[in-house]
Amino acid sequence: MAKRDVPPRWDRRMQQRLARGEAAALGELYDRFASLVHGLAHRVLGDEHAADTVTREVFVHVWEHPDSYDPRQGPLRSWVATLTHRLAVQRLRATETAALAQDAGGSAEELERRVRRASIAARADYIVQSMPAPLRAALELAYFQRRDYRQTAADLGVTEDEARRRLRLGLQLLSTAHDAGAPGAPPGYGGAA
Repeated sequence: MAKRDVPPRWDRRMQQRLARGEAAALGELYDRFASLVHGLAHRVLGDEHAADTVTREVFVHVWEHPDSYDPRQGPLRSWVATLTHRLAVQRLRATETAALAQDAGGSAEELERRVRRASIAARADYIVQSMPAPLRAALELAYFQRRDYRQTAADLGVTEDEARRRLRLGLQLLSTAHDAGAPGAPPGYGGAA
């Protein structure tokens, strides 16, 4: 097995502990990924209560089906994000389809556009949360505090060239949110399926 195919030790160990039914493992997994799961679900659904429900569903699925995670396919974090995305999109489709049937004011095409937008937004959130802290800090300064690269460099205590490099790389990663199966997106995390 090539080094690239070797899953991180923590991921393998966690999968094994979950498969043995260790409740402490589920608690540890929840502590590590609950904010990611809830944030992605909320981004797709736009509803706190629905995001809470999806968060519970994700961890119930992980607890009941720990063997469905294959460490050789990628990091546990990506698998959990993919599972969250799939369950949130299913809930969004079900909710919107019921609203369409009741309202008859929208169309299936509009539903798919809405699901696609929610999926792209969720992937963008995942990419930002997964990128290295120096890139994320530069993007946050530029976007939320409206700093240019010179101000970002001063705030971060780096050279202007380094600030530009971080911003450029962060934006390149973020631009992949539109691409199904893009680098930086979890495996199977493309599209609105």
